[in-house]
Amino acid sequence: MSSAAGSRIVVTGATGNVGTSVVRLLSEDPGTESVRGLARRIPDWSPPRTEWSAVDLASERADLVEEFAGADAVVHLAWAFQPTHDPATTWRTNVLGSLRVFDAVAEAGVPTLVHASSVGAYSPGPKDHAVDESWPTHGWPDAAYCREKAYLERALDTFERDRPEVRVVRMRPAFLFKRESASEQRRIFGGKFLPGPLTRPELLPFLPDVPGLRVQALHTDDAAKAYVLALRSDARGAFNLAAEPPVDAELLAEMLGSRPVRLPRAAARSAIAAAWGLHLLPASPHLFDAVLRLPLMDCTRARAELGWHPEHTASEVLEELLQGLQRGEGAATEPLRGRKAS
Repeated sequence: MSSAAGSRIVVTGATGNVGTSVVRLLSEDPGTESVRGLARRIPDWSPPRTEWSAVDLASERADLVEEFAGADAVVHLAWAFQPTHDPATTWRTNVLGSLRVFDAVAEAGVPTLVHASSVGAYSPGPKDHAVDESWPTHGWPDAAYCREKAYLERALDTFERDRPEVRVVRMRPAFLFKRESASEQRRIFGGKFLPGPLTRPELLPFLPDVPGLRVQALHTDDAAKAYVLALRSDARGAFNLAAEPPVDAELLAEMLGSRPVRLPRAAARSAIAAAWGLHLLPASPHLFDAVLRLPLMDCTRARAELGWHPEHTASEVLEELLQGLQRGEGAATEPLRGRKAS
């Protein structure tokens, strides 16, 4: 392990989808001296060499400098996806909270910052070929998630200019799923009106095929391995993370034994907008617009510089997610709590 990697790691958002995987891998790594997990609610989960702090990044009272004191690296994962109807609230947590994290990293003298960016930070791009990390990161401005991720990319540009002594890594993963996050994903994207059992393939004889709906997916544990590899290296800069193959209606239909049926973008968006407007669906039509425009990512840099290779294909990731949805899978943290499938 290089001296830049360190062995005392602080993880924000440590009880979420990515955080639980990162904390688990670090706690199992003999090169880790200690992990401090920051979360709004302390979980009933006690991995080795891990301690917890109850911290709300949206609160100006949070003493992040004290939390980061003596750390060799901060992995910043904390993120609020909801409420989608109140972007000012997510801005306070996601943007203002992240800026507090960046400032505290500098003030506490932490030498390494690994930040969770996203494919959502990218400007609209191609669906027929992949782009590398040089693709513009201006996001899709109408979607709060993309707007916030893109803003933080600019904030990190300034941070790196002003704090060259801090090694900054930006992870830009595709959509991240694992079995233990299935219930959380249902709550974030489908809401309470999408019970897990409704995801059974036999109940989906037809699958909407919306033009442009071609995205990438990745198992959360595979993303976590990239974070740990980045900590154990001297790498800097941005890294795309995704598994093959790209996910579209044809792939999903084959997995589910369904028949893809072409649905115009306008019709799909109108249905999503109506459900969102009635608070029946938490995922906004603005995010749908963004997803249709996300580029496919080339992950050559992560493979070449980090030695990273995903162990799961995108098809395996989606199969695991579907099984988790059907069974109401979760984990022993508040964000990932499961609900027993009926």
